[in-house]
Amino acid sequence: MTQLHQARRGVITDQMRRVAEREQLPPELIRDEVARGRLVLPANVNHLAKRLDPMTIGAVAQVKINANIGNSAVESNIDQELEKLHHAVHYGADTVMDLSTGGDIDAIREAIIAASPVPVGTVPIYQAVAAVKNVEDLTADDLLGMIEHQAAQGVDYVTVHCGILRAHVPLALGRVTGIVSRGGSLLAYWMMHHQRENPLYTHFDRILDIARRYDVTLSLGDGLRPGSLADATDKAQLAELVTLGELTERAWARDVQVMIEGPGHIPMHQIEVNVRLEKELCHEAPFYTLGPLVTDVAPAYDHITSAIAGRCPVTGPLRLRLERAVPAGARPRPGSRAARRVAARGVLQVGRVLRHVRSQVLLHAHHAGDHAQAGGGGGRGPRGARAGGGAGGLAKSLLHRRGRRAEHSCQPFEELPIRSAPAGRLGEHDREPPTQQWVAHRLGRKLDGEGHEPRRPPRPGARARHRGVLLE
Repeated sequence: MTQLHQARRGVITDQMRRVAEREQLPPELIRDEVARGRLVLPANVNHLAKRLDPMTIGAVAQVKINANIGNSAVESNIDQELEKLHHAVHYGADTVMDLSTGGDIDAIREAIIAASPVPVGTVPIYQAVAAVKNVEDLTADDLLGMIEHQAAQGVDYVTVHCGILRAHVPLALGRVTGIVSRGGSLLAYWMMHHQRENPLYTHFDRILDIARRYDVTLSLGDGLRPGSLADATDKAQLAELVTLGELTERAWARDVQVMIEGPGHIPMHQIEVNVRLEKELCHEAPFYTLGPLVTDVAPAYDHITSAIAGRCPVTGPLRLRLERAVPAGARPRPGSRAARRVAARGVLQVGRVLRHVRSQVLLHAHHAGDHAQAGGGGGRGPRGARAGGGAGGLAKSLLHRRGRRAEHSCQPFEELPIRSAPAGRLGEHDREPPTQQWVAHRLGRKLDGEGHEPRRPPRPGARARHRGVLLE
């Protein structure tokens, strides 16, 4: 029986009592919030038998931090992953995700689960795709079998991209950065190749059976999250969010715990609307925030840009934040770099009028493969203190940090060999994609004649302060 099933029966489990003790809250409140679905308690029955110390994520609990660890196909070392786990927990991570993509993945995960006192999460499609030669060779049984395999190992929560549907893919083709989620892009390619619906959506009831058996919390992945500010809060993102809300209700009907991932790259002034949309469409399920990242021009500084967004007062409901594990021997970055990222927040607020000109030039040039424009001058390399050519230096830095040469661009999603499905029906419900007017209506907002929200008058002296930031 799951924690959600027990809570709905009025039972306070030992795990709920431990969570109440850690959060300094009444056990009855923990039980009631779990029963409502606003609180999740990720605790696989097999991990509970080992070293897991239960924790909770949700509205009444403290904000939690997740750290990503895991090996790659190039390097596989169990001792190194256990050292990452130790540093992640030591520096305050409340959960960890094993995102291993190569080597002896099972041995590494089993070692992590056996040693971890915090919940462990995974993305099962990563290991499933590593076991086949081509993405299109994956079958529904492969994906579901991998989910059950990892649940049996003791994984406490799994990210499953069930909300990206075949009808949603064309909505993302006109984006600046396309589909940036790895799981989302793999499933989009699979759907367009086979001209069939997402198998994780089609077989969602089977996923619920597995999750219920092992009490695995489902982290419904945002396969269509925006990868740049230009794509924030677009039709593709909102269409998937509507589907995630429907899947949340189906999971709760089977006593399976759920949290929602999102929103990715979001400008500062859109964080509030994204939080309110998630709470309304997904029925106040806990929000597993990827970011939010409020700038596109800070590669390798996600921990800084997401911290900027975390200071926004409307992000109180964002209960689980994504960070990276601190590697052994790492030294703090100079405070001046963090200050520059904070200053970028002021730049982006002015960007409501300027439309983030510099960010857009960088993104369009990079994803169009125009490195004559995005290339710029020399500089001191990817980790140097300065990079010549303005946006070009940042583009080169981004490519180097991803392990690619600067003269080769990554293939944009628009160039993938897939066929566009006709727009129109979204799944089985014959619903048109959400529009700005639809969003404004749901939130009780008023739009002007051009379909935009009226701008609030600036505070006295605000322009002068922002101008000072721009000139620094």
